[in-house]
Amino acid sequence: MSNLAERQPLLPPAALVVPVQNVSGAKLYWILGAIWIPVFLGALDGTIVATLQQPIGGYFQQSHIASYIGTSYFLSVCCFTPLYGRLSEILGRKGAMLLALTLFTTGTLLCGIAPSMKALIAARGIAGMGGGGVMAVSSIVVTDYIPLRKRGLMQGVSNIVFGAGAGLGGPLGGYISDNFGWRSAFLVQVPFLVASGILITIHVHIVLPKAPLTLNQKLKKIDWLGSLTLVLFVSSLLMGFSLKATEDLRWSDARVWASLLFSGLALLSFVFVEAKVSPEPVMPMRLLLSRTPLAVALTNFFGSVVNFSALYNIPLYFMAVRLQTAGEAGLHLVPNSIALSLGSVGAGWIMQRTGKYWSLTIASTSLSLLGSILIALWNRNQTPDVEFWFDITFNGLGFSSTLTSTLIAIIACVDREDMAVATGITYLFRTTGQALGVSLSGTIFQAILVAKLREAMPGPNSDETIDAIRHDAGLVKSLEGAQREAAISSFAQALKAVFVFQAVLAILAVVCALPIEERPLP
Repeated sequence: MSNLAERQPLLPPAALVVPVQNVSGAKLYWILGAIWIPVFLGALDGTIVATLQQPIGGYFQQSHIASYIGTSYFLSVCCFTPLYGRLSEILGRKGAMLLALTLFTTGTLLCGIAPSMKALIAARGIAGMGGGGVMAVSSIVVTDYIPLRKRGLMQGVSNIVFGAGAGLGGPLGGYISDNFGWRSAFLVQVPFLVASGILITIHVHIVLPKAPLTLNQKLKKIDWLGSLTLVLFVSSLLMGFSLKATEDLRWSDARVWASLLFSGLALLSFVFVEAKVSPEPVMPMRLLLSRTPLAVALTNFFGSVVNFSALYNIPLYFMAVRLQTAGEAGLHLVPNSIALSLGSVGAGWIMQRTGKYWSLTIASTSLSLLGSILIALWNRNQTPDVEFWFDITFNGLGFSSTLTSTLIAIIACVDREDMAVATGITYLFRTTGQALGVSLSGTIFQAILVAKLREAMPGPNSDETIDAIRHDAGLVKSLEGAQREAAISSFAQALKAVFVFQAVLAILAVVCALPIEERPLP
């Protein structure tokens, strides 16, 4: 650290500025198509297990740890995404994108052939190493090719692709699982990912300013220590909550509180490293502590917690409370998929026409709050069927519009040389929210579910029945009489608590969006 050269920036400020790349219309379409294929599949991969968790858990007889299938993916996305902002400068946009795509494809293939639950969870982690990078680098590539004022509309189109993937993940996962088996849901993605890699190799050529440092010097400037402390923070936090939920441990259990305590220490270490140690921090405090970047980061965080908690728990509601198949439950996410697409392109169009984004962001977060409140008010016996289909659309419209407007907000408020890192910060908070949305909601759900089942489940073998239901929620259908009613009621009450939790965090998302500064869009 004492060497002055090691304290110099990766590129000098003037050299870091990447001019907008000039390409023909046809070639631009090829480029966007090549990077948006993995964006679609990365988003789909994040939600496809929402309807696959129960079939996979039943297949391996380990439903009580099925939430790890989603958590491991988002944990990996969260921890590795921040590296891609720097890697896109070191390896180039194409090199970083191909690295991410290779990891994503390998992990997805391993998911399809996993021989055990543990192997599947590990494979999901590998896929997440690349899935987050695909999202981050694709946004950087769009930034390189599209002028700022048109970027809102183009980012809206990009979010349509993301929204279609995230929204269709549940329905497609359920349909494929019901008709072809859950393994096919992963294996079918591999040929498309390979095709994307070929197209990117052929068409993506972004010229970066020549760096004054060698490759070895640039690799030394990657924030390895910051990344390590970030991994330790998020993984130990999720581990504490997951142990509480899946193993039914008390908060006083040493394994739970020690994990949470260690996560706190890791967080303090991460902040110290980023502020005082790393010459090229993955999350520069000078950016994060600025008004708009901090507001954008927190808005994305709380919005992602709400949205991904909903995407994972709404299908469970229809399978365990309404007793539908995985395919039928997944269909309830189709309106949300449409809403995600409309919200993104609508936000982009509004910003292109008006050149403003603050009021749009407030309206978007408020719309998501409305959807969360409506979902929290669901009652299995009184809510009209039409509400079960369309209440979630407000969530989708608001969340996708928020992602588009806040990304433009942070890009408009930082210098061009900071755009890649600022984009990485946005994705870091977004992916952390996704991981915690799945994990925290799972913790709340399992804790309340077990308590309610123990209160309500009749019969001399109630403990065995409760344990069986926790390992395979699909067994609720096989119960009869009072036991079935007790199980359904317990699931309904546990999910109700999760939905109320979502509504509270949706309020925080609105509050965090208020300080965002309005800057003119050129």
